Formats: sequence, structure tokens, C-alpha cells
Amino acid sequence: MRQCRGLGRSASVVWTRAVARPNPPCRGTIREDGMTVRLNLAVRGLFATPVAALDVPEAGRINAALSAAILERRARQPSVQASNAGGWHSDRDLLAWGGPCAAEVIDLARGVAGQLTADRAGQPIRPAWKVAAWANVNTAGHANVAHYHAGAFWSGTYYVEDGGCAADPSLGGEFEMLDPRGPGPGMYAPSLKFAGDGASVGGAETIRPKPGLLIVFPSWLLHQVRPYRGTGTRISVAFNFSLPA
Repeated sequence: MRQCRGLGRSASVVWTRAVARPNPPCRGTIREDGMTVRLNLAVRGLFATPVAALDVPEAGRINAALSAAILERRARQPSVQASNAGGWHSDRDLLAWGGPCAAEVIDLARGVAGQLTADRAGQPIRPAWKVAAWANVNTAGHANVAHYHAGAFWSGTYYVEDGGCAADPSLGGEFEMLDPRGPGPGMYAPSLKFAGDGASVGGAETIRPKPGLLIVFPSWLLHQVRPYRGTGTRISVAFNFSLPA
């Protein structure tokens, strides 16, 4: 197995957040009796769903080690049947056999979760997360059906190999998140949506996989993976963070 230097252990990590503003203040003018009245409209993104994305440093080194470990495991362990429609799904014990690079990815994901978690008073909090992690390998025609991750607070995916999806959108394999409000918001006027990034109504949002991309999202968010139409091999790591018993 390839050796993995722990980035999180050998370097100081400084977190910066690029805060998405799907609904920036709206500015406009109204003319009344020859006078111009300037208006500033404040729009709040209430009940927004936080989905974080991170390009992991030194992904080439990490992915080489993870790919070798995961493919070796697949060769001698039958697949678990979960949300996978075809493909191979490991047991949820990746940290026991994935090596230092698996631990490095999970450490980074834990840091992301720490940046996004607060108590009910809005104060930062760093729970001692209980971690379950596993590997997925998909080839032609494989997908993951719509599901959520019960019994966890944060979940996520790290892409080791994308099977060429980043370079060729026709290959499919997108990570698709479904509107948690269901189809209701889009039923009256399906041709309309709210202005702003991510402000869909009764639809879905997608993320195109690429090697080295880490995404973290609420475990209750319904999601699926569209069928892969390429001839390569897609490898990913998935995980759940839950509160200790």
C-alpha cells in the first residue's frame, strides 16, 4: 500500500469560508411625482440547506493510495447492498483498512463539519463525532438510488476517481440533491424559480464529480447518483458523522 503523509498532522490548517449569497440585497428605484425613491430590499435565505465543497490538497497522492486500497478490498470482499444499483459497496469500516490517506480525508471532513456546526444559541461547537465510512466502486450502468442517511447529522462524499465525468458531461454520474420540500413548490408554476443560486423550487441541484472533490451535506438531504455511462471506473469514499451514544 502506498504511504500517505498526513496533511492534517504535518501542516497547520487555516479554514476560510466562501459564504454563498444566493439572495443579495436587491436595489431599485421608484419614480413618484418626478422624484426618485431608492429602495433596498433585504432578502434572507431562510431554511437554507448548507452544502460544502472542498478541493482537497495533494489529492493526487491521496487518491493513488486510496485507489489501491479500495480496489484490493473489492477483489476479496463481496459488496454490501445499500443504495447502490449495481457496483460495489464496502462495509462501513473503511477506517479499519483504508490506511492513513482514508484517515486524512475523514480528518478534513471533520474539520468542514466543525466549521458548519453550532449549538442552538449559535455558538460554535465541536462534537466528538462517531464516524462510519465506506467505499464505492461503480462502472458502466451503475448508480445510487435516492436515499438519505438516517441516524447521522453530517454526511459526505470524497471522489477518488471520476471515470472521466469531469471532462465529459455526457457520461452522467452526477451527485443529485433533491429539494427537501418535495415537488409542491414547483407545482403551481413549473416554469418559474426563485432568483439566486441554489434557490430551486421542487427540483434538484447537481454536483459533477471530479478527483479530489470533498462534499459535506446534512444527512437528511435526499440525494442520489445518476447512472454512469462511461467505460472507466468510478471510486468514491462516503461517510456519516453522528453523535456518540
